Amino acid sequence: MLKIILLVAALWLPCFAHAAKNILVFGDSLSAGYGIAVEESWPSLLQQELKRTRYKFGVVNASISGETALGGLQRIAKALRQHRPEVVILELGVNDGLRGFSTADIEANLNGIVEQATRSGAKVLLVGMKLPPNYGESYTLQFQNIFSRLSEKHSLGLLPFLLENIAPEEFQADNLHPVAAAQPKIMRSVMRHLRPLLR
Repeated sequence: MLKIILLVAALWLPCFAHAAKNILVFGDSLSAGYGIAVEESWPSLLQQELKRTRYKFGVVNASISGETALGGLQRIAKALRQHRPEVVILELGVNDGLRGFSTADIEANLNGIVEQATRSGAKVLLVGMKLPPNYGESYTLQFQNIFSRLSEKHSLGLLPFLLENIAPEEFQADNLHPVAAAQPKIMRSVMRHLRPLLR
């Protein structure tokens, strides 16, 4: 009898695991928790908030420091197969912009990620970024417009700027990455835009 119970459990557990609802955070160092403890990062805080508010979703953070939209495009298929997310939070592109890559290429690569995610059945929350003004008005505007254009094209949820309302003193010494104390602000901003996709 015990063998039968164990056999049934062995067959049932993989199905149960795949039935879990995942939110895939697919970003760069701003989502990977660069310079702070992982448990202090906004994706970790998001998991705590989801649990507190009784949303039955798990957060899988597949963010990599230094990641580009091209790098994301090359690994999104594997991430979708592995985690089968209900929602993808896509936070990529700023490293491409900081390196002065073609905005047309950045948009094409982000578009490819969005298309693969939506084809898999996932909803997408697109997270926008802005570049420092020293990159020139024309380039920074072209870059910023990528996110609103993709959002309209695919009818995506859009958080226009991840670092909105983060004060200058809430950044690390590199002036690029928020400190741990700023992470709850980021999490709350993400959560406001994510909530409609969890219905």
